[in-house]
Amino acid sequence: MRRALLVAAVDPAVGGVLVFGDRGTGKSTAVRALAALLPPMRAVAGCPYACDPAEEAGLCPGCRSRLPQGLTAQTVPVPVVDLPLGATEDRVVGALDIGRALAAGEKAFEPGLLARANRGFLYIDEVNLLEDHLVDLLLDVAASGINTVEREGLSIRHPARFVLVGSGNPEEGELRPQLLDRFGLAVAVTTPTDLAARIAIVRRRDAYERDPAAFAADWADEEARLARTILEARARLARVAVPDAVLEAAARLCLVLGTDGLRGELTLMRTARALASLDGERRVTPEHLRRIAPAALGHRLRRNPLDEAGSEARVARAVAEVLG
Repeated sequence: MRRALLVAAVDPAVGGVLVFGDRGTGKSTAVRALAALLPPMRAVAGCPYACDPAEEAGLCPGCRSRLPQGLTAQTVPVPVVDLPLGATEDRVVGALDIGRALAAGEKAFEPGLLARANRGFLYIDEVNLLEDHLVDLLLDVAASGINTVEREGLSIRHPARFVLVGSGNPEEGELRPQLLDRFGLAVAVTTPTDLAARIAIVRRRDAYERDPAAFAADWADEEARLARTILEARARLARVAVPDAVLEAAARLCLVLGTDGLRGELTLMRTARALASLDGERRVTPEHLRRIAPAALGHRLRRNPLDEAGSEARVARAVAEVLG
């Protein structure tokens, strides 16, 4: 889980992270803690969508109209936005600003959660319990990177590019295949069985509850080191080479496993490159493929009624066959 979240922080193009596992294993805690590690970003001052001033093609209509006068940039934190299960469609996509409509008679748009999440992370806890109409909405926006609102006389299009992060307990229901395919990485978290690990976790949790400020101060240096690692990996990412032999191995892995389409190869290549960058390497190696393949490919396998092995075992067999 930790590795997958760091990979997504280094390269948002991997397509997000799905974390499924037992209750009380720190899934939500880990995702929300990611916000403190992300380096700040440059955004257009006053823009509700935090448009990137360096990318004119991705600007919202409001920022594009201000281009002739020049855009003022500011540094802002990368958003990590929670999408609660009970959120209405208006809260998610945005709606008519009722206050301005009543006070001034103006039709103004009140941005929703998708606007706040632009260029950041959108987190859905218990994602497998999300209502179907919100799932359909997220699929459309995740595919296009644009949120379109047509209601109450409003016609709005604004950028909504975000890294989708979901967590849940598989015992409470499965995720729709269409949404599952939108996650670049999927990892399973189980309750630790090592006695020493369980004791260490309980001690840390107790220390935090007794004195949160002191606990944060004790781990401030480690947190700063990890934030620097992410920043350096981002800067190094474009220079990390993917040799033809590694790309061929990735394609052979997907062929052996019978994954649909080419999204498996693309995700495997991107995640392996981000992992190599995190490791400080200049080239992707077969070892990077080996380490990331279960998370990148396990949720893309078709169900085989003649093979009772789980997806993790099937990926491990394919990795052994292709990579040795």
